[in-house]
This record gives sequence, structure tokens and C-alpha cells, in this order.
Amino acid sequence: MTPQQRADAAKDLMYAEDSAAKHLDIRIIAVGPGFARLQMPVRGEMTNGHGMCHGGYIFTLADTAFAYACNSHNQRAVAAGAQIEFLAPAQRADLLQAEAVEQHLAGRSGVYDVRVTRENQGRVELIALFRGKSATIKGQFFEETT
Repeated sequence: MTPQQRADAAKDLMYAEDSAAKHLDIRIIAVGPGFARLQMPVRGEMTNGHGMCHGGYIFTLADTAFAYACNSHNQRAVAAGAQIEFLAPAQRADLLQAEAVEQHLAGRSGVYDVRVTRENQGRVELIALFRGKSATIKGQFFEETT
């Protein structure tokens, strides 16, 4: 099995059980070894008292992209910590994109950076930067044969 096939298989099995992502209409655009790109539309009920997308939803999109990237190796992993910097607001009807990239993976720990963007008048605007640290847990998504 190639690393890309492993990432695709883990993604399919993980998404089948990912009720939160489905509830928020998060779509997986691409996955690869240590990589994931997801999209989420900002719906009306996601806006806060300022009329902007609530930061918790932006965090959730980034965290979800992080999850698919760090689980792409068929070794179950969870967040050990994360932080986010909000750089610009998102608005109702925006289509947000989160791209997660593995920066380091050794032993049971990994570090992943996620860029959250939106398209604004034909140009891509960076709205948040997220860094997540993963920790592997027991188990895999599927049994691999050698």
C-alpha cells in the first residue's frame, strides 16, 4: 500500500464516523501523508453577535484539518494541544478552507500547521493560523498486510 492509499483509506474510515464534520458541512478536498485540505461554508447560525463567523467554528475547521493530516499514516492520533491566531474575520456565506501540513513527526508526537483562508473579491485572504500537536494512541484504522 502506498502512503497516499493509506491516507485515503484512513480518511474514508475516519469520515464515516465524523458526525461533527458532517454536521458542519465540512468537506474533505484532499488528503495525503501528513496533509489535509478541507472546506466549510459559513452558515447563518455560525455567526456571533458581531455578525462574523464565531471563532469556535474557525477553530473547529482548523482542528478537523489537523485531525485528518495527523491520522493520515493509519496510526490513530489525537490532539495533545493546539493554539490559534485569528487574523481577519469571516462572514456569513464565506467558503473557508483549511490546509494542514505536517511539520514534524517523531515517536508518538507530531506538529502540524494549519492555514485557514477565505476568498475575498477574487483573492485568497488568510484569516487564521493554527498549530496543533498530536499524540498517537493505541490502534489503527485498518489492518495492513505486508
